[in-house]
Amino acid sequence: MAGHSKWSNIKRRKGAQDKKRAKEFTRAIKEIYVSVKEGGSADPEANPALRNAIANAKGVNMPKDTIERALKKASGADAENYEEVSFEGYGPNGIAFFVECTTNNTNRTVANIRAIFSKNDGSLGVNGSVEFMFERKSVFTIKKESIPMPLEELELELIDHGAEDLELEEGFLTIYADFTNFGKMSQALEQLNIEVVNSSLDRIPMNTVELSLDDAKKILDLEEQFEDDDDVQKVYHNLEITDELIAAMEGEM
Repeated sequence: MAGHSKWSNIKRRKGAQDKKRAKEFTRAIKEIYVSVKEGGSADPEANPALRNAIANAKGVNMPKDTIERALKKASGADAENYEEVSFEGYGPNGIAFFVECTTNNTNRTVANIRAIFSKNDGSLGVNGSVEFMFERKSVFTIKKESIPMPLEELELELIDHGAEDLELEEGFLTIYADFTNFGKMSQALEQLNIEVVNSSLDRIPMNTVELSLDDAKKILDLEEQFEDDDDVQKVYHNLEITDELIAAMEGEM
C-alpha cells in the first residue's frame, strides 16, 4: 500500500492550487450534506459520520464559517438532495477504475463518466465488473508532528484497535484498518487527542498493474479528468505507482 500513500501525499500537495482547493471544498461540503441526511442529525456529537466529514473539511483547510454555512444549509428544508452512486470500468491497457460520485442529477453524472471513459480509450462497465479487484479499507491520515507519543508506542496502541498497517511518508502517517473498524479507529484517535487530517473508506487494489512511464502518465491523466468532474468524490485504480512514476510526477509540479 506504499504507493497508495505516496501518491495521496503528492495529490495533497497538488491540492494546494486554487482550482484543486475549490474542488476539495466542494467534495467536503457534499460529504457534510450526505452525512447530515444519512445520519439524520446536524449535531456532530450525535452523528459520527458528520463528525468525520467536518474533520475532513478542516483537513483541507476549509474556513470555520464555510463549514457552519454548509451545516446550516444541509439541515434546512431547502437542502439539495444528493445521492451517492458509483461507476466501474476500464481505462487504457486494461487498468481497472472505480469512481465514487455524489450527485443531484444521476443522468448528468452517468453521461459525464461515460464520456470521460470513451474519449480516453476506456469503457464504462456494469456494477460489479471491477469492484472485486479492490479491498475496502479504513484509511486515516495524521501529521507526524501531532503524535503525542513515540511512534512505536502509538503503533502498539492502534494495533489493539484494529490497525493493520502504518506508513510514514513526508511528515504524514497513514493508518490502514479493515473497513469494519472505521468507527473503532476513529474513536481511538479521538481519545488519544490526535487530530486527523483525513479519514475515509478507501478501495485499495489487491493486485496492481505496472505500465511504462508514458502509459502510466495517461492513466494518471485519466484519473485527474475524473477528479475534475464536479460530481466525483473519489477515484480508484489498480495502476502500480512506481518510484519512477512518482519522481516524474513530482518533477512536473
